[in-house]
Amino acid sequence: MDENPQPEEPANLRYLRLLVTVLTGTMIAGLLVIIALFVIRFSDRPAPLPGAITLPDGSTPAAFTMTDRWYAVVTEADEILIFDRDTGTLLQTLAIEAGE
Repeated sequence: MDENPQPEEPANLRYLRLLVTVLTGTMIAGLLVIIALFVIRFSDRPAPLPGAITLPDGSTPAAFTMTDRWYAVVTEADEILIFDRDTGTLLQTLAIEAGE
């Protein structure tokens, strides 16, 4: 015979243990879904920058911006060079006139 019998667990404690277990499983599943969405979302994106940009002779880049169709390089000579994103050809050159 058992000298120290274990008392029966109250029903509300059993229910609480079940709720904590379900919450833990839900949190783990949610975290895995978030990680999977990050991997899926960011893995199919194209490279953020072109592989190489050929600037006209003597141009030194100062800034860069890009859209889905074109990218632009601002040079230290106050020019904006706009290139086609697919072909890399120079589409337009804009001179910046600084007003003082």
